[in-house]
Amino acid sequence: MVALVSTVAYLGLEARPVEVQCQLAPGVPAFNVVGLPDKAVAESRERVRAAISALGLSLPPKRITINLSPADLPKEGSHYDLPIALALLGAMAVIDAETLAGYVVVGELSLDGRLAATPGVLLAALHASEEKRGLVCPASQGPEAAWAGEIEILAPPDLLTLLNHFKGQSVLSPPETGEAPDPEYGTDLSNVKGQETAKRALEIAAAGGHNLLMSGPPGSGKSLLASCLPGILPPLSASEALQVSMVASVAGTLDGGQMSRSRPFRSPHHSASMASLAGGGLKVRPGEISLAHLGVLFLDELPEFQRPVLDSLRQPLETGEISIARANAHVTFPARFQLVAAMNPCRCGHLGDASLACSRAPRCAADYQARISGPLLDRIDLHVEVAALSASDLTVPPPAEGSERVAERVRRARQVQRERNAKDDGAINCLLEGEQLKAFATPDAPGERLLTDAAEMMRLSARGYTRILRVARTIADLAGAPDIGRIHIAEALSYRRQMPRN
Repeated sequence: MVALVSTVAYLGLEARPVEVQCQLAPGVPAFNVVGLPDKAVAESRERVRAAISALGLSLPPKRITINLSPADLPKEGSHYDLPIALALLGAMAVIDAETLAGYVVVGELSLDGRLAATPGVLLAALHASEEKRGLVCPASQGPEAAWAGEIEILAPPDLLTLLNHFKGQSVLSPPETGEAPDPEYGTDLSNVKGQETAKRALEIAAAGGHNLLMSGPPGSGKSLLASCLPGILPPLSASEALQVSMVASVAGTLDGGQMSRSRPFRSPHHSASMASLAGGGLKVRPGEISLAHLGVLFLDELPEFQRPVLDSLRQPLETGEISIARANAHVTFPARFQLVAAMNPCRCGHLGDASLACSRAPRCAADYQARISGPLLDRIDLHVEVAALSASDLTVPPPAEGSERVAERVRRARQVQRERNAKDDGAINCLLEGEQLKAFATPDAPGERLLTDAAEMMRLSARGYTRILRVARTIADLAGAPDIGRIHIAEALSYRRQMPRN
C-alpha cells in the first residue's frame, strides 16, 4: 500500500506542489527518503521516528520508503516533517489515508511530537486555496495561514491533537487571522532643522517613488532625513500588504501572522555581503532588496559598500525583481524598492571646509566618489547636497512643516497618479515608460526646449532623460498642474547633478 500526502516546495514566492509517497514493503528494516532531499529533509527520519514513538507507536519492521515527487525538484527545509509523518501513519493504517487527500500539509516536528513553525506557511495556504484544499500547519502559524481566505485550516499544537481530530475524538477550532496593526511612522519632519532643499527632494521622492542620493558632511542630517521618509509615504494597500507579507513569510520574519500596513524600511550595514543584500546563499533566501519590496532600502555610507554589491542593484532597480541562478534551481524574488542613499563627499567628509578638509582634497573626493559606478548613479533620480548646519540653524531653527502636512500632499499626488494610470494598475510616476511616458509626461514647448538643451549640455543618457521626465511629472502632480511646464523641468534638472565617475 502507498499512502499519499500533499505538501509544497518553495521556489522564490512560488509554492510548487510536492507529493509525499510512503510505501511499506517486506525486507530488511530500513527508513529511506528519496527525491532530492537536502540535509534537513534527510534528517527528518529521526524526528519522525521520535515523534511517532512519543505517541506510543513503533515503526513496523519493514522497508519504509518515502519518495518526494517530482523527484527532480530539490527539496529544502524542515516543513516536510509533518507530511512525511502523516504519510507513514497512513501507510500504517493509523489514520485514514483518504482523509489526508484533501489537505496540503507543512510543519516541523519536535522529538516529543510538538509542531514547530517553518517559513512560507502563507504561500502554502495560498497554494492550498488555489487547489481547493485545506491546510494543516503548526498552531503558531494558524493566524498567518488564515489570511489566505475561506479555506479549512487545521492548526494543531502537536501530532497527537491532529490525530485525535482526524479520528473524531476532538475538534480543532479554526484559527483567527493575525492582527493588522496601524501603520508605524518614523521620525517627524519637524525634528529636522533647516535643510529645506533636502526636505523638498524627500517629498518629491515620496510622491513619485523616485530614488534619492543625499551627499553632505557628517552630522548634516542625512540619516535623520531618511528616517522621516516612512512618515510621509502612503500606507500599503491590501494587495501590496499581501505581497510584502509573502516575502516576510518566506524569510521567516512574519511573527504571529501580523500583516503590516507599513511600508518596509530596510537599512543594512555597509559590510553587507552580496547574498545578504541581493539574496541567495546555500539555501536561497530573499535578501534586503526583496525584504524592502514596495518600501525603502536605505544605504548609509554608500561608497563604503563593496562595489560588486552595489552593482548588483542595477538590474533590480530597472526590472523590479531579482533572479538568482543556481546549478539546480532558478529563483526569482520581487524587488520593487525605492533606493535612498547617503554619503559623505569624501573620506574625511569636509571637502568644502578648508579648515577641516584633509591635505588630499579635492583628489580624495574624486577617489571616494569613484567607488560608485556611473550606471548606478544614472539610476538615481534625485541628487541633493545636504549642507552643514550653522549655529543659528541649530539654536533658532525656523518653523518646520510636520510629516502630517507633507504626507497629505504626497497622498494627493499619488491619488492623481493612480487615477491617471488606472489602466496599468495605478502605476506611480517612477514606473512610467513607453506610451505612458509619452502620454502623461510630455512637457510643453518651452519645457521641451529647456530639456533638449540641458540634455545636450549635460550629456544625459536616454535613461537620464527619461528619469527627468518622470521627476518633472511628479513635481507637476505636487503642484496640481495637469501639464509639465518649463518650471517643472527646471526643478527636475536641478536635482540631476553630475557626479565624478570612473
